[in-house]
Amino acid sequence: MIIKKRLVTGAAGLLAALACGLILPPTATADEPSRPSPKVELVLDVSGSMRARDVDGASRMSAAKQAFNEVLDATPEEVRLGIRTLGATYPGKDRKVGCQDSKQLYPVGHVDRTEAKAAVATLRPTGWTPIGLALRGASKDLAGDDATRRIVLITDGEDSCGRPDPCDVARELAADGTHLVVDTLGLTPDRKVREQLSCIAEATGGTYTAVQHTDELSSRIKQLVRRTAETPVQTPTGVQGAAQCAKAPELGTGLYNDRERFGEHRWYRMKVAPGKELRASVSVAADRAVDPDYGVLLRAVTPGGRELVRGSEAGSGRTDVISTGLRYPVADADDDEDTTPRTVCLELSQSFSAPAGVKRTPGLPVELAVDVVDNDEPPADVAAFGLGRGWVLLGVLAVTGLVAGLVWGWVARWRITVWRSN
Repeated sequence: MIIKKRLVTGAAGLLAALACGLILPPTATADEPSRPSPKVELVLDVSGSMRARDVDGASRMSAAKQAFNEVLDATPEEVRLGIRTLGATYPGKDRKVGCQDSKQLYPVGHVDRTEAKAAVATLRPTGWTPIGLALRGASKDLAGDDATRRIVLITDGEDSCGRPDPCDVARELAADGTHLVVDTLGLTPDRKVREQLSCIAEATGGTYTAVQHTDELSSRIKQLVRRTAETPVQTPTGVQGAAQCAKAPELGTGLYNDRERFGEHRWYRMKVAPGKELRASVSVAADRAVDPDYGVLLRAVTPGGRELVRGSEAGSGRTDVISTGLRYPVADADDDEDTTPRTVCLELSQSFSAPAGVKRTPGLPVELAVDVVDNDEPPADVAAFGLGRGWVLLGVLAVTGLVAGLVWGWVARWRITVWRSN
């Protein structure tokens, strides 16, 4: 009965952890060094189409300026903020020149509100819409330390240059491993604009929002700037999994990112001492169009190939990310037994596929979180509650449901009998 109770308790705990999508790393302590203050850059489209007067009776440019002034007044002191423009200086028709038109209007740093507002006041709708170029420039503007980074792109149209493609640039930024998030705001309900801005946001884990009123624009930018200040920083470490466990990189506790091609299997290794528990979770992002049926599998395996426990998840339809996780405790060693840490191999595989014409490279973004914690109750068979042994929890739930149904049926019949007798 004790073992059964532990199995049920452990399974409930694991499911609660996986429901969050990611088993979180330990909370930072007061002894850890302070992180650099967060950075955010507002990237504003100043192309000629921003002259259109369809935002609360004013031009799109006027709405953006008003929103920016309100955002500057509300920017938290700890946030380092900058402003970059695209299409702000070249009014001509030379595509080559117009597609290089992006510059930093206000440098990333602690905000001098008077100076920043004066810079915004000079803007006039002018030229082209080189979104891909502006995103690359903004990424460079935010470089320099391991602070939280966020780009907020505000535009009324899709990229008018084609190269570099904004979606490809967003995937490049995601692949760099800097944990840079791009949020996009569209000032027009155009379908092509929505699709492109959604693609940019999804590739980096950001959000897309359609706005048609000045107060909506101001409110949303303020929210994103505040979110930058509130987001805890944990920059993933780049790693490249191997084709087999024997050649896999050995990981320590932390957060890692990788790229995995469609249908590929990648291996990693962990050392887990007796009396400790391995916790691992993985998220695979669909940063491009994929077929509607997909799944992800994470297995813990011995170096000899024996499966210890697995976590899996599958879905159908449109998705941005799919996640799963596992827990594996190693039993305490007796005094006369070897206390050498055990090698546990982690195998990651996914069943994503893509329609013809979709780029296969680089691979899909992978984020892997691993942790080793004390195992307070490490009976040798606790691993049975893992996702690879789901029949235990399923059996408990089935028996519980059966008993509850019988009791409820008996109570219902008793109440009917009493009612009829009265």
